[in-house]
Amino acid sequence: MRVPALLFVIPIGLMASCDAPLTRTHHTLRTSTPTAAASPSAPDPALAFEPDPDPDPASDPDPASDPDPASDPDPASDPDPASDPDPAPAPDPTPAHPDHPIGDAVALAPTNLDPIRIAVISDMNGSYGSTDYGAGVHGAVAAIIAESPDLVLSTGDMVAGQKAGLDYRAMWTGFHAAVSDPLAAAAIPFAVSPGNHDAAGWPAFESERAIYRDEWLARWPDVDFVDPTHYPHRYSFSLGPAFFVAFDSTTTGPLDAEQMQWLDQQLAQAQAFPARIVFGHVPLYAYAFPKENEVIGDPALDELLRRHRVSAFITGHHHAYYPGRRGEVRFVSTACLGSGQRTLLGDSERSVRSYLELEIDASGIISLEAWRYPGFTEVIERATLPASVGEGAERIVRDDLAHP
Repeated sequence: MRVPALLFVIPIGLMASCDAPLTRTHHTLRTSTPTAAASPSAPDPALAFEPDPDPDPASDPDPASDPDPASDPDPASDPDPASDPDPAPAPDPTPAHPDHPIGDAVALAPTNLDPIRIAVISDMNGSYGSTDYGAGVHGAVAAIIAESPDLVLSTGDMVAGQKAGLDYRAMWTGFHAAVSDPLAAAAIPFAVSPGNHDAAGWPAFESERAIYRDEWLARWPDVDFVDPTHYPHRYSFSLGPAFFVAFDSTTTGPLDAEQMQWLDQQLAQAQAFPARIVFGHVPLYAYAFPKENEVIGDPALDELLRRHRVSAFITGHHHAYYPGRRGEVRFVSTACLGSGQRTLLGDSERSVRSYLELEIDASGIISLEAWRYPGFTEVIERATLPASVGEGAERIVRDDLAHP
């Protein structure tokens, strides 16, 4: 069991931003050894999240050959959750876990500043109902285990749900066999956030959300939880010099007022940490075609991230890697490891599969790179990516070109 983070009251005005320039060093040694371990409106059919029908990423080394997700004839916008074969019981609002106490709303400080490395994986699913995972997923998991980072995050879409009549338990069994269990066997903590194909936030998907919750309540990551009240949908925790917030973003449009207030509270108490990482599924602004409209799109969230000097806001869903920046905040889009690679706005080729790696020390984020399929031995060079994505007030500039 980990000792919960100590609480210290620290004047907010004494805290300063300390993100360091990026480097391209790729380590092979682990820095620490953790032990194993209000409803949104109905979906607009025009913005319905559709699956990516390529069931086997291993069979698609050429991004140009990946079928267009928009061509799927069976969108997930009109499900019948009553037909779900294995609904989970209604969730208890506060999971009881004696090893993970809920933190008070006071300023926090890290208990140690030892450097850590974090891997981020995303969008690993294939076609609706698929229980198998291809070479992109298996290769990334093997590469991550070989590197032995201190923590792995997921920004969602681990399974291929969001449709009635699927065997959700079988899908999660397949995911755990491919990803969760190997990471657990390697004693690497795994902290997840839901995607729309895992636990969509629309009322029609309540049974799917309950199954997601049930699956992950059995798999608490070995981290220092600050607020696990709504785990595994949203929660906060710390590890070394970093404070992490997983948020619940599985629908388009602004987050509800209650979650915004919660995010504000979580980040306000974490200003003593050299790095503050917020991760979830649907991005704030657009990165890739044809998903430009599938965003949160809320300037109030943008302002909240800036006000609390968030180090990195990491999201999935757009299936394209982009390391961007808006002011002091890094906006990072993760590539997919499963099917459906997409094209960055302003680019002409689909993004390659990759996983993200961050290195963090007492000065903040010192490295942020994406390791590419196949092999995951080469980084994606920033010079190969557009100088910016989006337009106007929603423009995101590549981080090596932006000025905080």
